[in-house]
Amino acid sequence: MHELSLSSAIVDTVERHADGRRVTTVTMTIGSLRQVVAESLSFYFEIVSRGRVCEGATLEQNYVEARVRCVPCDRGWTLDQPIFRCPDCGGSEIEVLSGEEFEVDSIDVTEEEAACIAPR
Repeated sequence: MHELSLSSAIVDTVERHADGRRVTTVTMTIGSLRQVVAESLSFYFEIVSRGRVCEGATLEQNYVEARVRCVPCDRGWTLDQPIFRCPDCGGSEIEVLSGEEFEVDSIDVTEEEAACIAPR
């Protein structure tokens, strides 16, 4: 259920940067270690954005797999399971290379059409 608070944070961030313009698309990068359920995030984003500049906007979610590296032996691998031990040397001094991301990469906005001031 933490997707509700995450959605609120996304909408707040988008509003700060949209400068009052209508938002059509929000693109995110989300690491697999964040344990975000994509469908829940989209569901809550739709609810939280009601009545705000990103109401009706599409939430694009790009997921990044978790990659780690063993510091002592320098072996890197993709985490399939949350086991933070090196499969080669058994070491537990692990550096996370990717998978912790939770970033708004971009927002697409529409420019409001200026009212026509030409004489009729």
